[in-house]
Amino acid sequence: MTPSGIFRVAGSGLAVVAALLVSASPRARAEEGPRVIVITAKRFEFSPKEITLKKGETVTLQLKSEDVTHGLFVRPLGIDRDIAPGQTTEVTLTPQQAGRYRAICDHFCGAGHGGMKLTIVVEDEAAGAAGKAGGAALSRGARE
Repeated sequence: MTPSGIFRVAGSGLAVVAALLVSASPRARAEEGPRVIVITAKRFEFSPKEITLKKGETVTLQLKSEDVTHGLFVRPLGIDRDIAPGQTTEVTLTPQQAGRYRAICDHFCGAGHGGMKLTIVVEDEAAGAAGKAGGAALSRGARE
């Protein structure tokens, strides 16, 4: 291989590495859209039982039902959606206040309906970075 061929191969390799670095950057990830969290409802529970969001981060909740129509209601976060079986309901939100919020199923789904709850934890970025030292204080309007 000639010296110019070696430089051409090395230059191509550097271009590939640079492209990979750019695609892995926070800006590139932000352009992909919000983080997606899948929440599944079934008699008489939500799965997962708790999710953690960051204050100011836009997320999309994908809501699915495995059996009957359920609801997801969290007044402080402005969420009030029905979850029909066989369909995906999307809710996009950007929480603005840290706290622990209790989500309930607000569509009667049977005898265990009253115990169907999900906890949504919204963390300040500073609290998450500090290793949750001392825990996050409950905010006014939080429902737990």
